[in-house]
Amino acid sequence: MALQKEEKEKVIEDVQTHEKDTGSPEVQIAIFTEKIKKLTDHLKTHKKDNHSRRGLLKMVSKRRKLLDYLMNTNKKRYAEVVKKLGLRK
Repeated sequence: MALQKEEKEKVIEDVQTHEKDTGSPEVQIAIFTEKIKKLTDHLKTHKKDNHSRRGLLKMVSKRRKLLDYLMNTNKKRYAEVVKKLGLRK
């Protein structure tokens, strides 16, 4: 379920704020979002994989915490990330 190096680099390029940005909240949120999408697809076919389901819930929680942090510190950056990743409906 881990992201391949090329996939991860592409995700980072889409949301990074400067050339060497790999750890900003925006990048971390984008990486978690991709991992969550892949794991969700996996769980659609393997419904009884409870170990992976637990990992998915932990990732969703970490992403939520990062989104809360970003919303509290910089609402403009938060809005851009949510719009770019399509997290809110």
